[in-house]
Amino acid sequence: MLLLLFLFSVLNSGLVLSSNSQYASVTYNDRTREFTIHDTYVQNSVANGSFKDEIFKTGWSYLEVNTDVNYPDPVQAYAAGVVEGYLTAPVLKNHWTNMAADYCNGEEAYCDRLKSFLEDNLAFININVETKRFRNEYWHQVALILEQLHGIEDGFRNITSNPSTSVDVMGLYFLNLVGDLIGLEEKLQKKEIKRPFGSGSCSALIKILPKKDIFFSHVTWTNYNSMLRILKKYSFQYHSALFEGAPLIPGHTYSFSSYPGLVFSLDDFYLISSGLAVMETSLENTNTTLWQYIRPSTILEFQRTIIANRLAKNGQQWTDIFSIMNSGTYNNQWMVLNYNKFQPNQPLQDGLLYVLEQLPNYIHSEEKTDVLRKQGFWSSYNVAYYEDIFNMSGAPENVKKYGDFFTHDKSPRALIFKRDQSNVTDIDSMMKLMRYNDYTNDPHSRCDCNPPYSADCAISARNDLNPANGTYPFESLGHSQEGGTDMKLTTYQLFQKLQFVAIGGPTYDPLPPFQWSKSDFRKTVKHEGHPDLWKFKPIIHKWT
Repeated sequence: MLLLLFLFSVLNSGLVLSSNSQYASVTYNDRTREFTIHDTYVQNSVANGSFKDEIFKTGWSYLEVNTDVNYPDPVQAYAAGVVEGYLTAPVLKNHWTNMAADYCNGEEAYCDRLKSFLEDNLAFININVETKRFRNEYWHQVALILEQLHGIEDGFRNITSNPSTSVDVMGLYFLNLVGDLIGLEEKLQKKEIKRPFGSGSCSALIKILPKKDIFFSHVTWTNYNSMLRILKKYSFQYHSALFEGAPLIPGHTYSFSSYPGLVFSLDDFYLISSGLAVMETSLENTNTTLWQYIRPSTILEFQRTIIANRLAKNGQQWTDIFSIMNSGTYNNQWMVLNYNKFQPNQPLQDGLLYVLEQLPNYIHSEEKTDVLRKQGFWSSYNVAYYEDIFNMSGAPENVKKYGDFFTHDKSPRALIFKRDQSNVTDIDSMMKLMRYNDYTNDPHSRCDCNPPYSADCAISARNDLNPANGTYPFESLGHSQEGGTDMKLTTYQLFQKLQFVAIGGPTYDPLPPFQWSKSDFRKTVKHEGHPDLWKFKPIIHKWT
């Protein structure tokens, strides 16, 4: 089976993509039901957007997409997708080449099983959408996600059709499954799972500056070939359902770090008009008996995240909505901070922080503001906090075999966060902690390795610096094209404008910056459209 034929056909068709388009609008003729793409801002358009590619200047591109409340929600969603696909087509082409084009090579039987699973999943979704979306807010949002994806596919091709929830499951739908594939590859028995045992995915810290501020920060850990990044802001004037008079959703506007073609963050890092800031770090599940609970009759994690972000007014609602239809894929620890519950110079209010952890067939969530009151911070580093989640995930067996690295209290990042969080007094010191890696000198970076430390044991990993001929107790501590690929940070004041500080690329200082041309991965890892040298300064993008 060939993977995602629609993208290959576009790329080989000779179509001139809109690489010079920085603004786009989509208008809609209600009488003919036809959409038209324009290379400029058009008043009364269904959707309009702007795109600025500064990947070689700052390490980021920037996308804003807005829709008009006067049009039906499905029309808005589809048009928003068309705008995004049209504006970001060149970087989407490169991202596809780097991340997805070779996915099924040598894995054709597994990809057939994956395609069948996703088709069954889409059929389940469409049956429920058809019968329930008119009055059910949950299924209405599911439909809008698919209609937006359909629009991105069309915009990428520079064509228009009509809103539809029938998408190519091995097209952009597949690209949005990069997190969900963590569980699906296990469930559907992919021959080679390239994600090494013990690999972390993200560091996060919520830090209270007494009576002054709350810092909310996240570092993505992933493969370096993913570093074509887009900071996005969506302002979608959707309603809770299709019936006349349905209210607008609370999370109508949100900014987030993302990637070409994705309708969610993946990192995940979201600042939402409802007042919620949301992020996660992944949890590793080595209890293979739990994969049996992954079934097609579910809503995959990337969609459940979007739905909770849109519909929730507070942390309790977010965890409740996210828990519906638990897919068991992309299992994470989620932190939901309600900035509405914070006022400078006032005591921390109940409901400020909710923490949720997911495994297949099981979710545990609680209100955890008391932790912020007692210790002044919450840190997250890919180890389960709740004892039941920790035990169910198979973590105790990993502790017995490999020691403290897999514990919640004594793993390297747990100790570094606990030791250094008190040094945070302002934005600069917070950024310094979130980009921290001094692996050759920090005692918490030492391991039963040769040499006796790993650049994985830091807040922002740099596994490319681990010697390829070194020896390590398990693979994730060794040499790979993986590490911390960014840093995002918001504050109480920045959040009011849905703004955040962002740094693109692997950490440096005191470490050498990552450079493709000097890396042993330069010939084996696709990185089309990437800067060679990743040495960028912090930015704050000002949304319009």
